[in-house]
Amino acid sequence: MRVYLVIMDETDEASTALRFAAGRAAQTGGQVHLLALVPREPFVALGSIQATIEEESRARAEALVTTAAGNLLSKGGQMPAIAVKTGNGEQVVREYLSDHPEVSALVLGAAANGGPGPLVSHFTAMAGQLPCPVYVIPGGLTDTDLERLV
Repeated sequence: MRVYLVIMDETDEASTALRFAAGRAAQTGGQVHLLALVPREPFVALGSIQATIEEESRARAEALVTTAAGNLLSKGGQMPAIAVKTGNGEQVVREYLSDHPEVSALVLGAAANGGPGPLVSHFTAMAGQLPCPVYVIPGGLTDTDLERLV
């Protein structure tokens, strides 16, 4: 079974990457994994404030992937695997790929305007060293464009 790993955040390009991955999974009898990243907050003098900030960030990330999973299900898709991880984005994704050898492709969304984001820049630069291909989905694609690709 092919497994497509999508890194979810609140951007339009992440939604585009998810629609592409969901379409590919449907075509290939595969599955989607959703990974939300929670960056570590810079040090704050009061530990309780730090803990509250990190807890709120994690709750936002969990709500984001849960909503994305619900949207996928409502469109007739299969329930994706969901993970929320805290840490440096590049490192967390590499660890996830190492821990989940079943992942067939890392699917990232590129912004419709401007330069690539940090994950796209990092993973396209090291694509040959990854255990799976990296798909970079242009953020400006329409639903019709996506349907043609999957």
